[in-house]
Amino acid sequence: MLRSAIIIVLAIMLLNACQQKQQITDWDKVNKELSGTNFKYDTITGIGHEEGCTRRDPSDVIKVGDTYYVWYTKVYGRSPGYWGTLWYATSKDEGYNWKEQGEVLGVGTDGSFDSQATFTPNILFADNRYYLYYTGVKPTPGRTDGVFENNSTNDYTAIGVAVSDSPDGPFKRIDEEPILKVSTDKEAFDSYRIDDAVMLKRDGKYWMYYKGRNYAHGAQGPGSTKMGVAFAKSPEGPFIRYEKNPILDQSHEVMAWRQGDGIACLASISSTIEYASDGLDFGTKPLNFKIPNNERPKALGVYRQDLTDSETKVTGLSWGISMIHNGDEAYLIRYSAK
Repeated sequence: MLRSAIIIVLAIMLLNACQQKQQITDWDKVNKELSGTNFKYDTITGIGHEEGCTRRDPSDVIKVGDTYYVWYTKVYGRSPGYWGTLWYATSKDEGYNWKEQGEVLGVGTDGSFDSQATFTPNILFADNRYYLYYTGVKPTPGRTDGVFENNSTNDYTAIGVAVSDSPDGPFKRIDEEPILKVSTDKEAFDSYRIDDAVMLKRDGKYWMYYKGRNYAHGAQGPGSTKMGVAFAKSPEGPFIRYEKNPILDQSHEVMAWRQGDGIACLASISSTIEYASDGLDFGTKPLNFKIPNNERPKALGVYRQDLTDSETKVTGLSWGISMIHNGDEAYLIRYSAK
């Protein structure tokens, strides 16, 4: 009996040692691949600067046939997305020239969680359908003019999903209810706000990275925002929060991509690229460089082949669409990463 117990303990120790060695090997490889990453920017046509118009918070980019797709928040005469709706555009030349195709998802019905605005979209192809994830808000309680005051409560910020058989739509809401609400636990990191869904399929499950802010720190702004993750067996949910959330501090604009066998992400506030071989253990060993703030893309989406082919071996950060903060005329721009 004692001998069996010793063998089991030794086996566990050996397994842990092998896993730690693999993580170190992964980290060294990724650190070499991403070290010194720099960004080059190009203006784009079709969804670039437009007087009196804001386009912001682009989704990750996918390719269907010979066409590239991006979704984003659009609003006239205001900068924040809390008055916007979801639009999309297509490109034939890897994102240099775009054609805006129109609104793809407006606001929800009166009283619904997204009756004020829909914004910060992202996309996933699964089960032969296109799933469009987004954040929704409804007007602040007590306002007779229907205005959302950028102050969240448990029922006033949430993540929803719409689905279509085509990337061109029409997209239909899965339900009038969101797939993820802010936490009812006031101590949780995401008890005040959730936003910025980033999707992937891994280990037979659907992962949704998102940003959250604690109720007590809500008024402190983006500096108190952190990243968490939730899992589901279906792209339609239900999504269950990871019990060890948050998984990364100072991550206001959540974005992530497959890098080798693991997941990399750009933590926007700290200007670092982080890596986790398991997709969860971020921040414990940062990569050996930082991206200067004046070079870092803002609110970026990444061109990701895995969003339409979860079995692809192509990983890494190559190019995508980000935004330029320009008051009520924020606009989109193309970046390439080397």
